[in-house]
Amino acid sequence: MTPLPFFKLLIGLCAVGSALGATVLYQLPIVNAPVNADGFERVGVLANGTFPGPALKFNKGDRAQINVTASLTDPTMRRSTSIHWHGLFQARSAGNDGPAMVTQCPISPNQTFLYDFALGDQAGTFWYHSHLSTQYCDGLRGPFIIYDPDDPQKYLYDVDDDSTIIQLADYYHNPAPSIQQKFLNDAVDPVPDSGTINGAGRFIDGPLTPFSVVNVQPGKRYRLRFINISCAPLFRVSIDRHDLTIIEADGVAHEPHTVGSFNIWIGQRYSAVLNANQPVANYWIRAPPTDGTPEGLVNNPNMNANFTLAVLRYAGAPNAEPDGSTNSTATNLLVDEDLHPLINPGSPGGDVPADYTFDMKITQPNPPFYEINEISFEPPAIPALLQILSGASNPNDFLPHENMQLLPQNAIVEVNVIGNPDDPHPIHLHGHTFDVIRFSGSNVTNFKNPPRRDVVPVNSGTTTFRFFTSNPGPWMLHCHIDWHLDVGLAVILGEAAAAQRIGNQSVITSPAWKRLCPVYNTLDPSLQ
Repeated sequence: MTPLPFFKLLIGLCAVGSALGATVLYQLPIVNAPVNADGFERVGVLANGTFPGPALKFNKGDRAQINVTASLTDPTMRRSTSIHWHGLFQARSAGNDGPAMVTQCPISPNQTFLYDFALGDQAGTFWYHSHLSTQYCDGLRGPFIIYDPDDPQKYLYDVDDDSTIIQLADYYHNPAPSIQQKFLNDAVDPVPDSGTINGAGRFIDGPLTPFSVVNVQPGKRYRLRFINISCAPLFRVSIDRHDLTIIEADGVAHEPHTVGSFNIWIGQRYSAVLNANQPVANYWIRAPPTDGTPEGLVNNPNMNANFTLAVLRYAGAPNAEPDGSTNSTATNLLVDEDLHPLINPGSPGGDVPADYTFDMKITQPNPPFYEINEISFEPPAIPALLQILSGASNPNDFLPHENMQLLPQNAIVEVNVIGNPDDPHPIHLHGHTFDVIRFSGSNVTNFKNPPRRDVVPVNSGTTTFRFFTSNPGPWMLHCHIDWHLDVGLAVILGEAAAAQRIGNQSVITSPAWKRLCPVYNTLDPSLQ
């Protein structure tokens, strides 16, 4: 299918701190359109009619304006939509964060909403996806890149452009609502039909769909931006006969760290520098998906994890798949604890006790539904942000199923996520990055220079992270396996409720934001 009209418009300059940033406008239609990622064609929910969606690109200090139009007509999938800009802090703009019924009502069919927010000092690799039920499993996901002209690690690479964005995704042959209904009936986690790299993959007994190709010139160094945009699996990434030097995790620069392979969980991003210093040839980019359990991805006869491949092609190599002569087995798997932030390392407060500590215990007493601290999250009937802006400030102002955890302003918060045995979950925090001071299964606590990111896997045992409550808003903390989020694995962190309403950090919403709920609430359920 020919992509729909899509454009980027540089409007002008806006003041950002002491610097000037541009206001960059994108038009982003959300449509039902054919998609054929692995040789099986279906209709998806797509940004601009493509899977993955188009890359939204900015420079540090810009203001993002993305005009989203919901033009969805297929009755087998959700008809409204809501977009989350994963990893962006949304300071004073929580109404643009995107989780349906947490920070906004969804955009109704045939309606347009302008997401409008400053990017501030953030730079790095981010992404966008639907945050309405399991809609992004039908295809609504894509990259969001913020370039830093003054990147302190720019000396490490020569090339950083569209060709070096590498998106890892799962692909499903059936619509997400039908898959989720089966999950509700049998409590068996959905398994995708295939894994894809930059929108291309294969399934068992399917056609030989061409794999994606990443082209390189001998002697040059490439900043490869890996993004796991999947709904369920993690991927183990390696490139035959090439090391990868990680310099960024989840939009945060980290000290260069060279590995042979790495696991990337749902929602995570890594920038890794590849030195094209091998003989001219074709090399496999490998990213077999798994769910993190010993059994791996089972219960779908279409899935072969080893079919999740792309080709690294040196200039001068034949236009063909690798012939086997360049194959290699990846070693030196990344240990997450070995990553250290490049700038201002150290967790909030160092090793002093946190101002506020709470446990987040994950259980599943009634499969498929999950609970956190004995509550299975259900989206509020009125968006949490609207409730807070209307005066809600105390725990009893919210219904129990909303699982609201109120946090004080300007406090060191320490969260202990207690996992389920053999049931790993990638936990994502909106509105912040956090410092992972202790990983699951470890007895080592690192306050000095722990990894800083916004998604961390929680396995058996306890994972502990810290952040500082300097960004008032209602921020979700949830499992990024979309099927699990939809059955309750989430809480809302109500950060500094009073400061969201008044003061120099108060949340600013637009008249269009205020109109979302009145329109959405009049819809027939089939259109929501």
